[in-house]
Amino acid sequence: MPPLLRERMYRKLQQTIQAKIQSLLVERYGVELATLVVELPPKIEFGEMALPVAFELAKRLKKAPRMIAQELAPLLAGIEGVASVDVAGAGYLNLKLDRGDVVKRMAADEHAAVGGAGFRLVEHTSINPNKAAHVGHLRNAILGDSFARMLKRDEYKPGWEIGVQNYIDNTGVQVADIVVGVTTLEGMDLDRVKEWMQELFESNQRLDYACWDLYARVSQWYDSDPALAVERKKLRIDTLHKIEEGNNDTATIADLIATGVLRRHLETMERLGIEYDFLPRESEILHLDFWNTARELMIAKGVLYFESEGKNKGCWVMRRAGVAPAGLGDGPGPEVNGELTPSDGPDEDAKILVRSSGTVTYVGKDIAYHLWKFGLLGKDFFYAPFHQYASHMCWTSTDKPTGQLPDGKGFGHADAIYNVIDSRQDDPQTQVKEALRGLGYEAESERYTHLNYAFVGLTARTAEELGYTLTDEERAKNFIEVSGRKGFGVKADDLIDRMIAAARTEVDARHPELEDAERAEIAKTIGVGALRFFLLRFTRTTLIAFDFKDALSFDGETGPYAQYAAVRAANIFRKAGVEAEAALVAVQSGDYAALLASEEGTSVWEMWLAASRVSTVLEQAIAAAEPAILARYAFQLAQQFNNFYHRHHILTETDETRKTLLLATAAVARRELVRVLGWLGIGVPSAM
Repeated sequence: MPPLLRERMYRKLQQTIQAKIQSLLVERYGVELATLVVELPPKIEFGEMALPVAFELAKRLKKAPRMIAQELAPLLAGIEGVASVDVAGAGYLNLKLDRGDVVKRMAADEHAAVGGAGFRLVEHTSINPNKAAHVGHLRNAILGDSFARMLKRDEYKPGWEIGVQNYIDNTGVQVADIVVGVTTLEGMDLDRVKEWMQELFESNQRLDYACWDLYARVSQWYDSDPALAVERKKLRIDTLHKIEEGNNDTATIADLIATGVLRRHLETMERLGIEYDFLPRESEILHLDFWNTARELMIAKGVLYFESEGKNKGCWVMRRAGVAPAGLGDGPGPEVNGELTPSDGPDEDAKILVRSSGTVTYVGKDIAYHLWKFGLLGKDFFYAPFHQYASHMCWTSTDKPTGQLPDGKGFGHADAIYNVIDSRQDDPQTQVKEALRGLGYEAESERYTHLNYAFVGLTARTAEELGYTLTDEERAKNFIEVSGRKGFGVKADDLIDRMIAAARTEVDARHPELEDAERAEIAKTIGVGALRFFLLRFTRTTLIAFDFKDALSFDGETGPYAQYAAVRAANIFRKAGVEAEAALVAVQSGDYAALLASEEGTSVWEMWLAASRVSTVLEQAIAAAEPAILARYAFQLAQQFNNFYHRHHILTETDETRKTLLLATAAVARRELVRVLGWLGIGVPSAM
């Protein structure tokens, strides 16, 4: 059977049981339930699935839950893979699975299909191309890359057709700041900027690092002299205008630097296994009239209006999400008896989309961009190749007709959108959704998911390791905040280098017999895996204080711990002289029911049961848009395997039946752990 058509055990049985109960409820009681909950019993001796359906039916049928459960129990016992059904407590249905049957089907790699129809766009990273990436950017990129891996088609699942986008804000304020830095602080013109960039390249210096320091300088320069602050801020706005207009030296300088920094960003992310399909640039949103088209649509629908008085005088604004519409130019008044009343004055809280200076805000351009994403704008980018990966081309937008169209259809036709953007952008993201609703695109608004996340800082210990001098007060804190404007933080490549170097020290000490190239590859896999896992194991909205020592630990909830479990399983087969796949084939022809039912067998069964939940956990993580669920599961699988490994002496087992089962258990544990780590973007090294 082709891999994409196979179906996974626990989830497959769950789906079968849910369908059977739905059918029984209609047939026996004439009742339909939209959802049926399946829980894990608190103890393995109670079974593998607990169904509270009788409690849901009790009120409708006016019967005691236990009586309903007793009626349903015998009707469920005949499902393939279910050994028995017991009624417990006040009306729970506890299902015990046929362990021998489940083991054989799992060994054959049966699993529930995860995926569906439609094109899903995942936007992540989206770093301003004005300086080097830092640790906070890595949280964004790693979250987005892992979520995309969870969605996309692979040998395990049909998944969805997806496109991974990295939005390039090449006409924004931060790019304007770096242009002010090179032209005003450094006194460069266009020709000198070209020479400077060439000099950096020839001397093997990095443009993104040079811009890191310059950006911190210019940010502080704006306010360094109060008497000149207004004049300097005006210079920033004038520079921004020229960049947005295009076709001038200032815009050309901005494009050269932004493109050069972007290429460095792609190299940084590729070190972590992160790739993109499309790089839409903000400049094309302006130059191809995406914004003007969106603006006209919004005015026609009353979503956007001109404010003629109040603090927003001269701006084009839209009402904020959650505020009922009022007359154009009139803000909503107070809520009376649950109803919003008209205001006598302007809506002072309205969201500005076009400033009085004429510049378009981030939210305005983002609305146009998301109308394009859903195929609602009636326009498309022109496309040009930008970066060749081993498996595919990464495209970028251009305002010049090229006649090229990726896959013959481009990317602006999404059925669902996922945006990985930090929590500071909660309000702008909400406003984009509100604009979609205001334009009549309710369904699209509901298929628009903001994967927000909290800041990443440093522990005091790590900050000092990086060479920063801390005060006693800072040293006592659990979290040291980073700031690109102040030049305080850890550059992404420096962090990656340090993670790999620390891992290399450990690998060299443990495996001096290995070739240098292999030790280097092992160190890279461990260092990158440690970094990715550390940034994924916390739920998205948890504030993270990054710590080198904690991330690289071989103990606890870490990437190296999970990797070590997979390596340990591989070593079993190397020492046994058996292929893992052969062990999975061998277990399919024996009878292990009695062994699995024994006390010793129950500990083996617990490993199979944990491994059987891959599809269930993956679906939960996708539904919650939360890769941390999958990271936690990877750790639990590793824990379960290590417990199994220490309890059962596989290589010295003399009973051939037991040894066959034990080898297959190690094989299935490793297979599922490698899969889950793969969705997290974490590889498994050859040794640790």
